[in-house]
Amino acid sequence: MSYVFLAIAIISEVIATSALKASNGFTVLVPSLITIVGYVIALFCLSLTLKTIPVGIAYAIWSGAGIILISTVGWVLYKQQLDLAALIGLGLMISGIIVINVFSKSTQI
Repeated sequence: MSYVFLAIAIISEVIATSALKASNGFTVLVPSLITIVGYVIALFCLSLTLKTIPVGIAYAIWSGAGIILISTVGWVLYKQQLDLAALIGLGLMISGIIVINVFSKSTQI
């Protein structure tokens, strides 16, 4: 169940961050509310995850996956460009998340 909460935390954070861009500095109501609710859900679900997954591992997965997903959202929704260095860095993050989940005994519940 911890990984379900972690997935919800990641998705909520990505939605909140996407809405944060659209909120225009919290001057547009609906995206501002989505941002606040999204971050509350993300942090609540992350806190549930920390009951069984070590904080360093959970945070590494949460932040890494969030960066990868929000970079994709920025590229698709906001037409923000990713250069070769950014793509290589994102690839390394994906590799790191895979290594943590497949090979680390710290992630076993």
